[in-house]
Amino acid sequence: MTNLLVLKEHLKSFYGKNEIYIIPLVKFLVALVTLLVINGRLGYMTQLNNILVVLVIALMCSFLPMNMIIVVAAATVILHLYKLSIESAAVTAMLFLLLFLLYFRFSPKDTMVVVLTPVCFFLQIPYVIPITMGLVGTPSSIISVGSGVIVYYLLAHIGAGTTTLNATDVEGTTQKFRYIIDGVIGNKAMLVTIAAFAITILLVYMIRRKSVDHAWTIAIIAGAIANVLVLLVGDLIFDTKISILATILGTFISVGISFVIQFFLFNMDYTRTEMVQFEDDEYYYYVKAVPKIIVSTPEKRVKKINPQRTREEISRATRTK
Repeated sequence: MTNLLVLKEHLKSFYGKNEIYIIPLVKFLVALVTLLVINGRLGYMTQLNNILVVLVIALMCSFLPMNMIIVVAAATVILHLYKLSIESAAVTAMLFLLLFLLYFRFSPKDTMVVVLTPVCFFLQIPYVIPITMGLVGTPSSIISVGSGVIVYYLLAHIGAGTTTLNATDVEGTTQKFRYIIDGVIGNKAMLVTIAAFAITILLVYMIRRKSVDHAWTIAIIAGAIANVLVLLVGDLIFDTKISILATILGTFISVGISFVIQFFLFNMDYTRTEMVQFEDDEYYYYVKAVPKIIVSTPEKRVKKINPQRTREEISRATRTK
């Protein structure tokens, strides 16, 4: 445990010294993974599938504000869908505009969440998002997480209906609009997932703010159980056809990742908890103080040996004998 705490302090020190380089690198990696996932899921416009184009766009995003990654990702999706059909691009653009208005109004700082939610779905670990945002976010994070869920299900729905969206006749045009709109409004699996993630975020947020010992640990476990229960109940009621095994396995992995996040952000020593009482002219205050677990990193001492001085000392010792 001590070695892990020392590693944590080393990582914090390293980040503090190299923040100016780490942040652009993180932006580059997030943009790169996002674009690769979009191209792998859609990929209708061959020009955007070129790895050099992807690298250049990701490099540009590393020097732009974080919110620009969402704009670039949305533009990439629309261009791919435009190559597939104008109708799908138009509906998707209007949906993205609506989501942007909600996102920038209520949770403009959750850029990473909007981008990572669809990516985590493709990686089969989406449940880490609501648990993590319950720990580090606020109830308004429901908007950003919900937006990411909608984007994922929209892309999955469009990818599954390529044949329908490739129709060229007039009747096919109407069918395209109906197909895309029904995939957004009438997708019961998407609605159940949004409800499960919203309940998980609220539950984790409320529990981790309590003053009880090990609040974050309790919040993680309670959020994971609530998420699975809501998804399973939703499957029973609406027949969403979710994979129970994949849901449970993904939840276990998400819980493990959440505990890693807790270790770096909220590592407390409950054995040294103190209850403090003080007062002013109007109130009595009863405060529970829980110290953080902090270890000092060992300092490396390098002893320099002067070869010339060492030879002189050996020679002097020999003469003495």
